Amino acid sequence: MKTFRNVRRLLPALFVAAGVAACSDQNTEKAPTAPGAQATKAAITVPVGSGFDFYVLSLSWSPTWCGDNDPNGKSSQCEVGRNRGLIVHGLWPQNERGYPDFCPTRQSDRVPSSLGRQYLDLIPSMGLIGHQWRKHGTCSGLSQEDYFAVTRAARDRLTLPAELAPARQEKGLRVAAIEDALVAKNPGMTKDAVAVTCEGNRLEEVRVCFDKSLNFRACPAVDRQACRKDTVSLPPAP
Repeated sequence: MKTFRNVRRLLPALFVAAGVAACSDQNTEKAPTAPGAQATKAAITVPVGSGFDFYVLSLSWSPTWCGDNDPNGKSSQCEVGRNRGLIVHGLWPQNERGYPDFCPTRQSDRVPSSLGRQYLDLIPSMGLIGHQWRKHGTCSGLSQEDYFAVTRAARDRLTLPAELAPARQEKGLRVAAIEDALVAKNPGMTKDAVAVTCEGNRLEEVRVCFDKSLNFRACPAVDRQACRKDTVSLPPAP
């Protein structure tokens, strides 16, 4: 009985202590979110290729290509009003020195239209889709379905700055400014992971290097092939 009475005397003190602890928890501030954490894209899980070292995502400035190859706008890519700027030229398996191409594979050389049509928003030509598979995709160690899925994932991983949006009037940009704008828009990218190429004075391509998990990575050999001009012009979209 004596023990029971002692417990009854202690109960009020225990309730007070619990209340103080609860108030303390409510007043505790949460640790602030690290700056830029919200802007970082979620990790992407993709099929992992084999037989090469890294990828190059090549984006072609469509008005430059159309001006040289289809000035009358006969192809769907170059039709007036399409307003295309950078399009996916291809996703290229690359080695530290050189690159493999036209690799033997058990996969078909032909990309079925049922598959290719799913990627016309990225690569606006069935002919180019087929060519990219035969020359580059066959060296990825992936099936056709996985290769083009990784191509889309790589393009989705990249955010293009406003400077590279298609325009109705020709404009000039410094090559260094293009690289700086890409780096600013893409956390984890450094300038040695991107190369801007030119055709004469015109922007030809933007090439971005990824590892097999689609993290940005440096690629000195690709960077050495970049445009050596200070400024390039961006022809307007038809």
